[in-house]
Amino acid sequence: MASDNRVYVFDTSLRDGEQAPGFSMDPRGKRRLAHQLAELGVDVIEAGFPSASPDDFQAVFGIATEVRGASIAGLARATKGDIEACARAVEKAERPRIHTFISTSPLHRLHKLNMDKGQVLAAAVAAVELARRYVDDVEFSAEDAIRTEPEYLVEIFSAAIAAGARTLNVPDTVGYSTPDEVRELFARLKREVRGAENVIFSCHCHNDLGLAVANSLAALEGGARQVECTVNGIGERAGNAALEELVMALRTRYERYGLVTGIDTTKIYPTSRLLQNITGQQVQRNKAIVGDNAFAHESGIHQHGMLKHRQTYEIMNPEDVGLSKSELVLGKHSGRHALKDRLTRMGYRLEDAETDRVFTAFKALADKKKEIYDADLEAIVLGITGGVTSSYILKSLSIQSATGETRMPTASVRLATPDGREVCEAAVGDGPVDALFRALSRAIGAEITLKSFHIRSISFGSDAQGQATVEAEWNGQEHVGRGTSTDILEASALAYLDVANRLLKVRAREALAAAA
Repeated sequence: MASDNRVYVFDTSLRDGEQAPGFSMDPRGKRRLAHQLAELGVDVIEAGFPSASPDDFQAVFGIATEVRGASIAGLARATKGDIEACARAVEKAERPRIHTFISTSPLHRLHKLNMDKGQVLAAAVAAVELARRYVDDVEFSAEDAIRTEPEYLVEIFSAAIAAGARTLNVPDTVGYSTPDEVRELFARLKREVRGAENVIFSCHCHNDLGLAVANSLAALEGGARQVECTVNGIGERAGNAALEELVMALRTRYERYGLVTGIDTTKIYPTSRLLQNITGQQVQRNKAIVGDNAFAHESGIHQHGMLKHRQTYEIMNPEDVGLSKSELVLGKHSGRHALKDRLTRMGYRLEDAETDRVFTAFKALADKKKEIYDADLEAIVLGITGGVTSSYILKSLSIQSATGETRMPTASVRLATPDGREVCEAAVGDGPVDALFRALSRAIGAEITLKSFHIRSISFGSDAQGQATVEAEWNGQEHVGRGTSTDILEASALAYLDVANRLLKVRAREALAAAA
């Protein structure tokens, strides 16, 4: 049971977030994010949907085995096979949870399940009872609850409690509701559900109308004490309620809500940046809490006010979410201890071997650019701790470009291959990047279909590092690669090779599976 003012944070970035187009994560990325979520102070990590695929099962099993400090949940439909797979996936967790669900709205009962109320109720009870045979902590969700008859919700939730559920989730699956409706529904459920005083009510709000955070706050006002959310608000369609917005709204407006979480808010920004690096999807500049502009002031009036008193235009301190008060931190004369101290204050806890690799990369970068910013350090850390170990290595590249009607951009590359050889290739293209990617494709011998490419500056000045992101498709599977360099064409090549190295790992797994 929750205390009166304690809100449990249930993060579903690895399940609802990861299944959204463009946000897929490889197993290493999932584990890295799970560890970071535990450090952030998340109460429950929904690690995936074990029955969805063998890869998803292994990801959940690996996280349950490795990650400590948070409950690890797996999602399961209200079926025997799903629940048993979920039980096996989370069995090694410090605090395992099975999260089982079934649709309850008239629309879903008719068109999705072809079941009547009695059949849905019986399936829900059987699912909870089966899950309780494996774990003590069972969460039951009524999918599309917001569009379900309130009296039927009261009935099915009462039955789920009697069957052994400890958490009841009331999802706004399609982001349809409004704050007043949500507040009233939760208050009614708390009054009328039999045994409500013995369970935690949870909200899971989608952002189709841009109301996910507002609806989640309204649910808390109505009596919910668990919020289901994602880092950066990722998730199906328009996304889920954003963890960072919910947590900081409760913290900043404590005088209104009187509610607290267990989140270490100084780790919010590093967690957001890690997720962006893993998925290759950047948040918009004006994103609340973690966007580049969240604590930036350009207007002269605002700047004048800030100089007089910070709170004239800032309701939160950037340090509270893990942003540095001073961006400029280190230079080429800085030593290992200064670097390690700075990384610690940025929220990173690295092994000695990782610190050594970061220091080597930091010194190499310091020889190229005069001033090293936090964003530069962050790119180094995430590249070393969250990337794929290289197999193809870029040895050199040469690019020629021109303007005018007779222009013919050309690129040549030299790579070290996984088997220890060197290969050189050249190509022409519509532009220098197109020529570069064509040459790389020839060098690795794989037809990779480019889906999107973007590049951005990650710090300041003309010598700033550029971070390139490549989204590509190979053999029906989408992959995301990233590369960082003070030379944006080199960054582009490194991002493309990051995709190629991910393909190598896929090929290796397929070969092992075929041999077995």
